[in-house]
Amino acid sequence: MVITSGLLVINWLQPEFNWFTFLWACLMAISVTTITHNHNHLRIWKNQWLNYAQDYWLTLFYGFPTFAWIPTHNMNHHKLNNRVGDYTITYRLSERNNVFTLLTYPMISSYWQQKPIKDFLAHSWRKRRAKFWFYISEYVMLAVWIGGALWLDWRKALLYVVIPQQIGLFAVLVFNYLQHVGADEESEWEHSRNVISPLMNWLLFNNGYHTVHHNRPGLHWSHLPAKHAEIQHNLNPVLTEYSFWWFILRSYFLAPFIPALRRPNLRVKRLERERAATDVSALA
Repeated sequence: MVITSGLLVINWLQPEFNWFTFLWACLMAISVTTITHNHNHLRIWKNQWLNYAQDYWLTLFYGFPTFAWIPTHNMNHHKLNNRVGDYTITYRLSERNNVFTLLTYPMISSYWQQKPIKDFLAHSWRKRRAKFWFYISEYVMLAVWIGGALWLDWRKALLYVVIPQQIGLFAVLVFNYLQHVGADEESEWEHSRNVISPLMNWLLFNNGYHTVHHNRPGLHWSHLPAKHAEIQHNLNPVLTEYSFWWFILRSYFLAPFIPALRRPNLRVKRLERERAATDVSALA
């Protein structure tokens, strides 16, 4: 948080554009998305007012009100885990997994997530009016933040406020896609993909250990590697990656031309088995 805030100040005040500090800020924006995710699972502070302040800080640097994770992620995605009814399902338009489905997923997922957000706000208005106004205040704070930055210097606002926000928002949705596409949502152990990359997990607070996170969503992120080790013998090697970038290169740029590099889609294989069993039953 200190580094992210400091980079915004440095980028804004330095007289010349600096690629290093700009790209560093964009990288930190991706870390902010994971902090937002973790904070909504397990509040960072013991003091509730500090948690409210944390919500505001995250809203400003994340680029969207943080309460939105409650209806879309905590209450929906973790309940259904890529099953039908999950607003973030990876197979809404196609069972295929390619560059096109990867790059269009954030836009499609964002669109479908608006409904649970609206429903949650409507419920909060009826049942928890004080919370409703706090959630609305996140929208207001974000609008003032971006609007004020645009008023001060629209070029710097786009470069140092809006672009990092959009990179973070895009990245977190891509990560969700990659962590579930091709996995079997009905399986106890094969519902998520794990990326065991030390550098990525250092940057993203162990978010690569995704199976154990779904099985223990309230567990603090620092305990995930140890809990992952306890269940690793149950996991399908097909859903374990040790390099994020090799996974991207292999899956989306090499595998279409080199069949040996393709990985099975466990969800599709389960559906094929179910259809075959149905056909056999019908014949019997």
